[in-house]
Amino acid sequence: MTMPSKTTPTRSTLPSTAVGTNQGAFEATEWGLLAIIAVIWGSSFVFMAIGLDAFRPGVVTLARVSLGVAALAVIPKARVAIDVEDRRRVFGLGVIWIGIPLTIFPIAQQWIDSSVAGMINGAMPIAAAAWATVLLRRLPAWRQLTGIGIGFLGILAISAPEIARSSATALGSLLVIVAVVLYGLSANLAVPLQQKYGALPVLFNAQIAALFIVLPIGLLQIPGSTWSLTSALAMIPVGVLGTGLAFVLMATLVGRVGAPRGSIAIYFVPIVAIILGVAVRGDAIEPVAVGGTALVLVGAWIASRKER
Repeated sequence: MTMPSKTTPTRSTLPSTAVGTNQGAFEATEWGLLAIIAVIWGSSFVFMAIGLDAFRPGVVTLARVSLGVAALAVIPKARVAIDVEDRRRVFGLGVIWIGIPLTIFPIAQQWIDSSVAGMINGAMPIAAAAWATVLLRRLPAWRQLTGIGIGFLGILAISAPEIARSSATALGSLLVIVAVVLYGLSANLAVPLQQKYGALPVLFNAQIAALFIVLPIGLLQIPGSTWSLTSALAMIPVGVLGTGLAFVLMATLVGRVGAPRGSIAIYFVPIVAIILGVAVRGDAIEPVAVGGTALVLVGAWIASRKER
């Protein structure tokens, strides 16, 4: 008798995502993660500007990724081994979530105003929802789509005053769009990896991979930079918090609630930046920005409700 041959199952190397472990309404943990992410990334713009006073963009990116890796390396749980079959996924996550976007943004902002870059970056939840539709082969829940849409209208309103005075170019806008598309994909890819290993080991290894991407450009731009203690100190919160901690928290959030809902944290980043601008630099708040903030809050609340 001929015995049937046994086949060894192979793990797919195609991009994949998963739904969040919490499909109910956001609880205190989810809102807390969202708030901390928004505060860290919203305040990072101030520290980045200080760093760029002395350092070239590539040096700033290299410094923040290096400090992010160093900050996570001291945490024992971050050094948990990743299975061989998942290492390629984690490496790819580091390249498309951290390495390429953090390199693209400083280059793009040579040809695009920060207000336009912030507005386009606000489309990340839309990109995340689009990628989730492709990877899960079904549309996100209607509440997610409604909340994401309302929130993006709020981002447009917040950015409107500055966009009207901008001198953005097509090339700069295109580069930021590429980064946002990668962000949306990355948020989805992070979900199953975070659920399997936790955020710390995934992001530690991902940032090591990103370090190899940003290292050459950073080293090339060192000769064109100057030394400033103030700029150097500004890199510490950008690296340790903005790159080390915030990405870990973002991976934790999307692992809990899924990529589309978790990505609404990005909607709160410009709100934090506006508040800091008023408190630190005495900037004026445009009335339309106040209305935009209200739309962001409404959209986030709708998206945070229980999925059906």
